[in-house]
Amino acid sequence: MTISNEDELLKLKEIGRIVANTLAAMGAALEPGMTTAELDVIGRRLLEQEGARSAPELCYGFPGATCISVNEEIAHGIPGHRRIEPGDLVNIDVSAEKDGFFADTGASFAVEPVSKAAQRLLRDGRRAMWTGIRQVGAGLPLANIGNAIGEFARKNRYTLVRNLASHGVGRSLHEEPKELATWPDRSERRKMQEGLVFTVEPFLSLGAEWAADGEDAWTLFSEPRAPTVQYEHTVVATRTGPLVLTLPA
Repeated sequence: MTISNEDELLKLKEIGRIVANTLAAMGAALEPGMTTAELDVIGRRLLEQEGARSAPELCYGFPGATCISVNEEIAHGIPGHRRIEPGDLVNIDVSAEKDGFFADTGASFAVEPVSKAAQRLLRDGRRAMWTGIRQVGAGLPLANIGNAIGEFARKNRYTLVRNLASHGVGRSLHEEPKELATWPDRSERRKMQEGLVFTVEPFLSLGAEWAADGEDAWTLFSEPRAPTVQYEHTVVATRTGPLVLTLPA
């Protein structure tokens, strides 16, 4: 989607605020002993209170309002009976629709106590995302995002999962431009148009380079198995740089 008027921007800001506030509330509610299904109920309730609909449920028939992935699960985890334990890394991905507009956000959380390596990974996962976001701007190469994140990962001795990419969003959950690499991609020649709406969502890991299918139709696992985190914002490319739509307010 490329924003063409102020009304579209206002509606994107509204759904961006909703998913951001939902993610923040779910992260604050996270505690040992609760199930991922119980955490998902919190997210569903908050979305419904704002008149928003779960995007994965609406678009793909996903069996939950939000995606909740624990430890070796790195994306698209189905909320269910799994109990959250001390030491877990939990990724929460919230995307939703309201008034025909979509926004997408996510973050990883630690359930204390966790190791210093895990704490560092969480900190640097967020840093990696912002490293990519700082490359966003009208007229700039999309490749700059993956190049910057790749250099950050290399310098700090991390790996990047290379088959889970950023994507366009706005009028649907996944749209053009598709497959926006958050790693160096020499084949990427596209540029960011003014008003272009898309996500920036690197998967930073202590060894994983791939997302592998599990036994169900949704959950993806780190391959090789290694602690992995993901942080995600929906952004707009403007003449003055990135406009982040998914900040809590």
